[in-house]
Amino acid sequence: MLQKLRRLDLPPPRVLAYILAVFASFVVLEGYLALSYGFRLPPAGLSWFDLLFWAALVFWSVRVEIRLPLNASMSHLFLFALALVVLAPPWLAPLWVFLFQYSGNTWYKQLFNRSQDALATLAAALVWQFFQANRLFLGTLDLSAGVGIALAATTFFLINTALVSLVIHLASGTPLREVWRKNFGWLTVSYFLLSPLALLLARAYETPLLGGWGGWTVLFFLIPLYYSRFYWDEKVRLEQAFDATLEVLMHALEAKEKETRLHSERVADIASDMARALYQDEAKAQEIYRAARLHDIGKIGVPEALLLKPDKLTPREYEIVQSHTTKGVELLKPAEKVAFGPLVYNVILHHHERWDGRGYPKGLAGHEIPEEARIVGLADAYEAMTAGRPYRKAKPSEEALKEIQDLSGIQFDPKLVKLFTQLWHANPLWRDREAYLQAKEGPLSRSTLPQLYSESASPSPSEPDPRTSGE
Repeated sequence: MLQKLRRLDLPPPRVLAYILAVFASFVVLEGYLALSYGFRLPPAGLSWFDLLFWAALVFWSVRVEIRLPLNASMSHLFLFALALVVLAPPWLAPLWVFLFQYSGNTWYKQLFNRSQDALATLAAALVWQFFQANRLFLGTLDLSAGVGIALAATTFFLINTALVSLVIHLASGTPLREVWRKNFGWLTVSYFLLSPLALLLARAYETPLLGGWGGWTVLFFLIPLYYSRFYWDEKVRLEQAFDATLEVLMHALEAKEKETRLHSERVADIASDMARALYQDEAKAQEIYRAARLHDIGKIGVPEALLLKPDKLTPREYEIVQSHTTKGVELLKPAEKVAFGPLVYNVILHHHERWDGRGYPKGLAGHEIPEEARIVGLADAYEAMTAGRPYRKAKPSEEALKEIQDLSGIQFDPKLVKLFTQLWHANPLWRDREAYLQAKEGPLSRSTLPQLYSESASPSPSEPDPRTSGE
């Protein structure tokens, strides 16, 4: 028997426990509603044909769902669920939502999807019933239906997105705030703009306009609803395509400068750990991680011969390499309004500024430098010191830490140096570069180690070479 259980397709124990708890909550509350309002099929005012029609709408809405980035999905199910809440006793809509949606997922995913949608519908039905039992008037104007459907829609949305976000968090460890922001934050406006249609669909079904059957009007509304899903679909596809394009650009940069294999990823891991410890805000840490991945994107516009030059740069060459900060901002400028906030551009432009004001491109000093750029700048420096370059051999991690500490208040923000030191002593994966590379993609190939360097050509700490930012 135990072997049979082991062969079952089961999620992690805490995920399974959560799914079963959601299912049990639905069963208990649905049973309570059925007993309280009287279970009878078909209910008063509706025929079997009506029930089959709305079951078909529920089934259709789930079949044309949109896949969201973090293993979630979005559909127009909420509109038909809310319309059925208006038309029928409060126990019917949750039951229909549970019974008549289908997907090709594993059994426990199907159980969760059905249960959480039904539970959100049940809560919305209770809100709607409350406003039907407690009418709300503004003078002689009855606001019960409008306020009731608005609050029912809000309840559905909050419970639905909270339950989905929590199961993704339990299954993957992705922070709740990040799951919600990535999957649902951008949907909020369109969801609430569409939600009044639920009341309209219900009223249209009750008051036939075509052929003596309200279903014709509902079917007519399916046309714009079906095409509205393409907004969600294109939004998701655009973001996925943009992220994929950025990954391609980063791989192109690393291919161009092979000695910096996984440079931006390690910088991003260091910077996000610092941000997480500093802000205690996972969403901010993730934003800084993404910015750090892009901090050197402007080097795509810098000649390869300069990036790999083993000797000291001439003043003109130095100026060209320095321009990667402004080139990076220019490169991503078209995405300013659709993909990135100011934080990303601050990091790209200012990660080579110094605490003493001797950095570039603006010569900012101290707190004039955006804090996110100070974080990434320090992470970039440590990574560069421990990685080595054609013109400078890699430093041991202990020596790199000592140099970071020596440059506190000169090149780096003293507060961030103290924080970095604390994290370093906790022995994170990124502390040792070779261990980091082995963990990411296997043992470090000797062909990628820096072979050419010149002690005499190495810049001094007070004059950082723009190719490394580490000294």
